[in-house]
Parts: sequence; structure tokens; C-alpha cells
Amino acid sequence: MLPTAWFIVLSFMLAGYAVLDGFDLGVGALHLFTGRSERAREMAIDAIGPVWNGNEVWLIAAGGSMVVAFPHLYAAAFSGFYLALMLVLWLLVVRGLSIEFRHQVHHRLWTDAWDVGFSVASILLAILFGAAVGNVLRGVPLDADGSFRGSFALLLNPFALLCGVLSVATLSLHGAAYLAMRASGDLEARARRLVIPLWIAAVVLLVAVVASSFVVQPGFTANFGRWPFLLVFPLAGLAAAAAVPVLHRAGRAGATFAATSTLIASTLASAAAGLYPRLLPALPGSAYPDLDIYNTASAPGSQAIALGIYLVGMAIVAVYMVNVYRVWRGRLGADQIYKV
Repeated sequence: MLPTAWFIVLSFMLAGYAVLDGFDLGVGALHLFTGRSERAREMAIDAIGPVWNGNEVWLIAAGGSMVVAFPHLYAAAFSGFYLALMLVLWLLVVRGLSIEFRHQVHHRLWTDAWDVGFSVASILLAILFGAAVGNVLRGVPLDADGSFRGSFALLLNPFALLCGVLSVATLSLHGAAYLAMRASGDLEARARRLVIPLWIAAVVLLVAVVASSFVVQPGFTANFGRWPFLLVFPLAGLAAAAAVPVLHRAGRAGATFAATSTLIASTLASAAAGLYPRLLPALPGSAYPDLDIYNTASAPGSQAIALGIYLVGMAIVAVYMVNVYRVWRGRLGADQIYKV
């Protein structure tokens, strides 16, 4: 029971991070395309300024959950993904510095340089996160000790890269929906024009990833046959994907953003449902079986205590974040500026 509970917690944390920090990454990925003027770029930064650093707490909490609940998974995955992890950390640093430093010097060359850093770091982060999910779905080589043995180049396989491109398209769609909901003027108009093209790209790429997953992981749908209630996740994703263009054309920006959020969360929930109870599948021919919620779990007592602490801590975080989003709700205009 406890390992399953922690599997759900970890999946929830990662999905929460993808939804919340996902629109930040999407805004960054589109930054050079939607912000053609200094005012538009500043408004895009203002739109995420009060929340972007709080959103990243979910990634930290997910990593902490992995350490406490599944320490062998943490050790095996992070040793193999070490270079990718270092790239993620440095890109997060560059992205944060870009947001904070662009306002420190009022010179076009200075702000342009940090805008490029913000956008490039956001795109690369989206690719790396998507590739990481792709490698988890595909599986990695595990040695006799259950440790990942491979190179960074091995992680850049075609399926993982396809997932990385899907991640960029989907998070950019999410970011465009967010800007259409929060921005005004030219930035809102540009964001609205990007929603449908990005939706088409995301849907096409999602279909390609789903079709490819049957090749790289043939037994992925077994859980849906064993527990039919899990079909609620892919069905929710289909409904959300279909709703995006309808809601967008109706001018319902908030509902469109809710639909893109549901699309991201349900896609990741579907992946988690298909993987359960595996956490990191082994490629065929590996010396060690899949890493799952049983052979990577910590002691039951440790999991029980950590789960109680987690529930209290996340309740506090949830109250804080709801309050922040409530305070900074509404559209940004010329008279509503948030300075990071």
C-alpha cells in the first residue's frame, strides 16, 4: 500500500510541476516570438514574475520524494542521468538569472542578451524534460547492481528526442494559452494567434509518440486492460485536446488554459498508469530487472513517517500558492507591473 501511495505522490508532484512550471517554460520558449517590443517582453516577464520560482518548488519536492520513498531509484537514475541533471540545473540557473538580471541595467544590448538566455534555456529545458520522460518510457540499460550504465548520447535516442520535441510544442501551447489569458494588447494578440498552430503541432506529435510507444514498449497498455478505470486518464487527455480549439475560438481564455493544463496532466498520468508498478524499465538484455516500487523502496516505517510530513508540508505550500495566484490574478496592463 505505501509503495503505491508514494508512486501516486511522485506522479502527482511531477504532473504538478509540468503544469505549473510548464507555462513558465512555454512563455520562455515563445519569448522571442511573442515579444517583438520591449514593452511586450517586459509584460511576458511580468506575467510569470510572481509565480515562476514558486512553481519550481514542485520539482524540488518531487526529487525529495524520490530520495525518501525510492532511494535506489534515485541513486540509479541520477548516476546515469548525471550529465543531463547538471545541464538541467545550469539551465535553471541561467533562466532564473535572465529573469532577475534583465531589469538591472537599462540598455538594449543587456536586456536582449538576457532575453535570449531566457528563451534558449526554456527551450532546452523543455527538450531535456521531454527526453527524460521518453527514456523512462523506453527503458534504460541496467547492470547487475541495478545501476544505469550508458552514455549521455544513449539518452538522445530517436524516441526520447521525439518526446523532447513534443514537450517543446505542448509547453509552448500551454505558455501561449497562459499569455492569452494574462496579457493584453499586442502580446495577447500574438499569443492568441499562436494557440491553434501550436495545438496542431502538439496533437500531431502526441499521436506520433503514442504510436512509437507501442514499438519501444509493446506491453504498455496491459494495465489499462487489467484496471479499466485507468482509461479515465487518456480519455481526459483526448477531451482536453479536442476542447482547446473550441474554447479558444469562443474567446474563453481561462477555459483554454485549463484545457491545456488538463492535457499535460492527463498525458503524464496516462504514462504513469501504463508504467505502474515500474519506475524505470530495463531495456531488453539488461542484467537487472525493471526498477519498480518494490525493489527500490525504503523501509515501510520511513515511508509512513515521510508521507505524513509530506502531506502537512504540501498543504502549507498549496495554501501559499493559491494565495499568490489569487493576489496576482487578472490581466496585466500598463498600470499593473510586477518588478522581479
